[in-house]
Amino acid sequence: MLGEGGFGQVFLATRLGRSAVVPEIVCIKVSARIDGWLREAYFGQLLDGHPRAIRVFDTFPLVRPGGEVLYCLTLEYARHGDLSAFLSRAGKGWNETTARREIAGILEVLGKLHRGHTLHRDLTPLNVFVCDGRHLKLGDFGIVRQQSDQRGITAHTMNALTAPSDILARAVPKWQARDDVYQVGQLLGMLIKGDARARVRTHEIRGLPCTDHLKEIVYRCLGERRKRYESADEMIEALRNPPAALKVGVLRTLKGVHLAFTGILSKRRSVAVHAARKAGAIIHGMPSVRTTVVVRGRPNPLQAAGRDAGLKLMEIKRLRKKGHRITLLNERQFWKLVTRR
Repeated sequence: MLGEGGFGQVFLATRLGRSAVVPEIVCIKVSARIDGWLREAYFGQLLDGHPRAIRVFDTFPLVRPGGEVLYCLTLEYARHGDLSAFLSRAGKGWNETTARREIAGILEVLGKLHRGHTLHRDLTPLNVFVCDGRHLKLGDFGIVRQQSDQRGITAHTMNALTAPSDILARAVPKWQARDDVYQVGQLLGMLIKGDARARVRTHEIRGLPCTDHLKEIVYRCLGERRKRYESADEMIEALRNPPAALKVGVLRTLKGVHLAFTGILSKRRSVAVHAARKAGAIIHGMPSVRTTVVVRGRPNPLQAAGRDAGLKLMEIKRLRKKGHRITLLNERQFWKLVTRR
């Protein structure tokens, strides 16, 4: 026996005879419950041949003496075990290039589910497996559900390790694709950190040993729910294509603009706010769809995800991606505009 969980027990097995399809070593997953077995069998067929999904070679019921029925799955054997066990043995995180590639692979499976309006809801380090070549594959589709509309599905069964805090607290009623993305963000953070024993918290992200761009991606996954990537495909796009650099723009006047400040200014923020209002600007505390100008001071070393990824800077990038035009000014440009007569 290799292990057991909510579904049942998993055993290592050896193939008898010859086969061009079934490997010599496989796993047999056994349960007394038919519901999870049916779902796993269905998604095994749906994802058959997908390079990032654990293969299902056979599904069958086994009737024991006395009439008890056990429901069995013959699965691909992941030589290195699940991600949690692998990281525990290794004692160190993965390099950024490998982590990006492997998480993008898991997202490809998830993207296929999302395009079919289906939510996984159980993306944990116990359900992601490390196969030959340190390639990650997704398994265990026992609680996958299809949503009838874009509002999501009511979540009752979940793993507290990677479930979003607002779902655990029942602060939101429905599980959505962005909550699957939250779980992938947890997996990505655990890979970089090299530890899957506890969930990654947002305050830990700035200390992860990776680039600021990857820190920003992890933060987008784990941060405020409405600002997360809305699907697996959107997160794949972020992993493969860094955002445009935050370059300063040009502005002739502050009159009538909707303005926000970020970073550390050479003068007190209240002085800058007063000067901006005197120049005709409307002040925002946080960038929004109405914001047209952001004045950037020196980066705060305690920014959420690195030099270019404070909360306001990340929000600017997110809004620009949606088509909102926001001009970025440095402090020198700002003071020149407010003193202009």
